[in-house]
Amino acid sequence: MIDVDFHFIETNGIRLHVAFAGPEDGPLVLLLHGFPEFWYGWKNQIEPLANAGYRVVIPDQRGYNLSDKPEGIANYTLDKLRDDIIGLIKACGRESATIIGHDWGGAVAWYLTATRPQYVDKLVAVNIPHLSAMKKTILSYPPQWLKSSYILLFQLPDIPESFLKSDNYKRLTGALLASSKKGTFHSVDIDYYHSAWSQEGSVTGMLTWYRAMRFAKLPSEKIAVSTRIIWGMDDQFLSVESAKKSLNFCENGELIFVGEATHWVNHEQPEIVTKLILEFI
Repeated sequence: MIDVDFHFIETNGIRLHVAFAGPEDGPLVLLLHGFPEFWYGWKNQIEPLANAGYRVVIPDQRGYNLSDKPEGIANYTLDKLRDDIIGLIKACGRESATIIGHDWGGAVAWYLTATRPQYVDKLVAVNIPHLSAMKKTILSYPPQWLKSSYILLFQLPDIPESFLKSDNYKRLTGALLASSKKGTFHSVDIDYYHSAWSQEGSVTGMLTWYRAMRFAKLPSEKIAVSTRIIWGMDDQFLSVESAKKSLNFCENGELIFVGEATHWVNHEQPEIVTKLILEFI
């Protein structure tokens, strides 16, 4: 992988651990990871984006890996998560950026684009629907309710932490392996994830994102920013129906399905995902 520099950046009252690559004067691209990853989840996209001349910036989002992990649900609302990214854009000396997000990182990207569009040049959402589309799908499409039922477990205090930490993160590791194509995550990848999960407060920080969602006010207005949704068709957590409904919230959106891929499409089909990103931005 191309050389990556790491810095701690002050933003929105916290410190984020951030990976940087590519020319400092290149167009700014922010890559936002989801659960239960960290900056490393975008490892396959860093070099091609940097070589294409983009300034690539990938934070460990709050609660994850080496970034700050403030306590309490109030510190993980969508407004807080959004403002972390706005502060990061400003810390890079820019007024806006292309925002690319997967899973929870995509949820932040959607919310930022919907509520503060002036900071977003283009949006790429990878296997994550618009949040209001997700809500509509859960209410009207029973298979999505079943796919999302694990979120109810995560609302409990303490028990999910013990469950996920036990046996050296056996269940978190198992979830990655069981929900991805065989061979997607290698032993060295798992070692990196274990190191991130073992940072003090990380598991609680990751889970608090889910716990804060019940207080979210989801935007319903259509997004004017150019948007591309990339979707691995065999996602075990999110239905294709939610991806399709997301287009109803976009004035200028497109949905591209990727075969032979799951929720972890950026790991399983890195060349395709990277090509789809580069041609769009």
